[in-house]
Amino acid sequence: MELDLKNEMLSSGISFWEMIRPPEDISTNGHLIENVFNYTTALNIFYFILVCAGLFGFSYFYHHRRHPRPYYTYGNKKIHLMVTAGIGLAVFFTIDLNITRMSNNDMVNTFWKWPDETKEEVLKVEVLAQQWMWHFRQAGVDGEFNSQDDIVTAHELVVPVDTKLMFQIVSKDVIHSFYVPNARIKVDAMPGRVSRIWMELTKEGTYDIACAEMCGTHHYLMQAKLIVKSKEDYESWKKEAHKLAMQTNDESYPESLWGWKWEN
Repeated sequence: MELDLKNEMLSSGISFWEMIRPPEDISTNGHLIENVFNYTTALNIFYFILVCAGLFGFSYFYHHRRHPRPYYTYGNKKIHLMVTAGIGLAVFFTIDLNITRMSNNDMVNTFWKWPDETKEEVLKVEVLAQQWMWHFRQAGVDGEFNSQDDIVTAHELVVPVDTKLMFQIVSKDVIHSFYVPNARIKVDAMPGRVSRIWMELTKEGTYDIACAEMCGTHHYLMQAKLIVKSKEDYESWKKEAHKLAMQTNDESYPESLWGWKWEN
């Protein structure tokens, strides 16, 4: 197995670090999530080192060869209680409480500040998850969802760069999770409930969409491609997609009418 991994690394021309590092962040707010993750990781490593230092340090200094006569303590002295309380409070304030503060600030000041389509350019996308695929729906020229000119795709979502993207997401069967690794963001797709999320992507290219919820035996098939185009290329694609939609959409086919009225 190690040989196969080395051969794969050599054939791909990338280092081991490049293979395990997170995907490139192409969103305007992904760094906020990375900051919380990196802060949590750094503090956990710091306290892990302290615990290891104490564990192995006391084992070394109080080895039976240095202290042949054992010393019994129950940890109920005042100094012991103060040290224990101090460590617990340090962990609580530096990790738990601070992570809560950082996350709450990000949610309230950024992720819950939904784009205002009256003041800025916004693209709305409806997402339907099912075993084992992703469906995407964009409103056509009429601006209404679930009409004949809707642009509906499967396994592939095309969006413009530098544009606020608003998603409403549901599931057809079980709980899935709409995850865009390059935007550092995900949200559960649940049956009978509309989930919301927004993002803005800053770099053109083709990226992954995955399901981050174990949704059944073929969970690994829950993948799609996110194609970010320039605004000019996106408009050209949209015109062709609209023509195709008018030719192929069949409103008499119930399965095609899975969209819903956009919920503000």
